[in-house]
Amino acid sequence: MLPFHQIVKDDFSAVNQLIIQQLHSDVGLVENIGQYLVEAGGKRLRPLLVLLTANALNYQGKSHINLAAIIEFIHTATLLHDDVVDMSNLRRGRPTANAQWGNAPSVLVGDFLYSRAFQMMVTLNNMDVMAILSNTTNKIAEGEVQQLVNAKDPSVTEANYFRVIDKKTAILFAAACEVAAVISGANSEQRKALHQYGLHVGIAFQLVDDALDYISDAETMGKNVGDDLAEGKPTLPLIHAMRNANKEDADLIAQALRQGDASQLPAILKIVQATGGMDYTLDCAKQQVAYALDQLSKLEINAYTQAMKELAEFSLARSY
Repeated sequence: MLPFHQIVKDDFSAVNQLIIQQLHSDVGLVENIGQYLVEAGGKRLRPLLVLLTANALNYQGKSHINLAAIIEFIHTATLLHDDVVDMSNLRRGRPTANAQWGNAPSVLVGDFLYSRAFQMMVTLNNMDVMAILSNTTNKIAEGEVQQLVNAKDPSVTEANYFRVIDKKTAILFAAACEVAAVISGANSEQRKALHQYGLHVGIAFQLVDDALDYISDAETMGKNVGDDLAEGKPTLPLIHAMRNANKEDADLIAQALRQGDASQLPAILKIVQATGGMDYTLDCAKQQVAYALDQLSKLEINAYTQAMKELAEFSLARSY
């Protein structure tokens, strides 16, 4: 457990228990796949943000436990669908659900998790929360489709890349903070600040994720190195490299992206390093964390906002 988990460890334990309860289904395969995903663990940063935000605002009820589980179900559903679309076979150091059970069960259990999340939302009887989370899941779907459109297209711009990660990743971080603000009775300024904090942390998280795909290793990351290149994803390290490399090197990256060819990974890594692609990506992530911390300064300083600061810094410093 990471240090910033400790301060909400009782809440976190309650969330884990609720997740297991809500995975119950009369269909055994649903429970099998659901349990497999829960056991895989993960950083659980999104539900953690719900818990930290609610506590930072001195929330006294129990709805934050439900919201944290809802956010995790939405996130897990997107992972199930992502792994099918990307044909991934490794996540969190284990075979993906689609590698284990096949594509059809993975997609359908993803649908179960989405619908279970909305069932749980209804019990909260809060239209603001419903609006935020329904809009968020719609935006995530748009981001996934746009990423699919961008695949194997080396002409994707940096602006287009950022629009995708805003929708695909960052918006759920933002929603996690904002829904906790809503149930805590936060004022409009606090709510906006927390949304922006989550958004910037989410962008930083994805930027680091995209950098790690080229500089980490499978054992540390829990997934295959070079997956983004094999899937033809034009992420920021490659976009920057193509923009700054000589024509021959830029053409090599472009061709590898068009073909989804990871065999050129060692040569591409050299080009990315030589053009400062990795430093540029990580500098962008640092800037996003600075923006996030600036938003936190608008809130009352307490042990929970301190933990939120540490979480933001972890998103930058992590190696997995």
